Amino acid sequence: MARYTKEHKQATRQRIIEAAGRRFKKDGIDGSGVSTLMSDAGLTNGAFYAHFASKEDLVANTVADQLGAQNASLEALAPGRAGLEQFVRAYLSAEHRDDPENGCPTAALLDEIGRCTDATKQAFTDGLLTVIDDIAARLAPDSPPSARAQALGVFAMMVGTLQLARALADPKLADDVLDQGVHNALALLDAGPVRQRRVRRPS
Repeated sequence: MARYTKEHKQATRQRIIEAAGRRFKKDGIDGSGVSTLMSDAGLTNGAFYAHFASKEDLVANTVADQLGAQNASLEALAPGRAGLEQFVRAYLSAEHRDDPENGCPTAALLDEIGRCTDATKQAFTDGLLTVIDDIAARLAPDSPPSARAQALGVFAMMVGTLQLARALADPKLADDVLDQGVHNALALLDAGPVRQRRVRRPS
């Protein structure tokens, strides 16, 4: 019996992760069983544990992979502010709203990630900060850390806007929400970092 090479095993593992990413974003993490995930990847259930210790292990790896792919897409855009505008307009588009399976993992899975294991939350935090730091570097090339809070705020607003647009039954209203979201996000990007206020403690 022929033994699979290390490269073949890695390719199979990646195939499972990519199939899981699409399925999780379409049906949710809780709504996606191992048998469905493996069927999506064209594999049998028995092959699952050759690659992952548990479904939770797959979830953590999938979240990391999805955010890595999102950051790669962001990095491929035009440099500086122009690329950020491209990102905002594509993110808050009707096409993205109507295609969660191939879209942002944060908007599709945020509520479930909040209930996941610490490993998945850490994978999400690490992956998200990579995206955020790319945005911050475009906002403030000379001092990216100074723009991290601003970048987080803009991205959080974009995620919430997309989630709201997806939940609305009225397509026209959903379009209006997206259009306003683009306007708001671009305005926030141009506003500059907000200086943190010192909170005075009561005497």
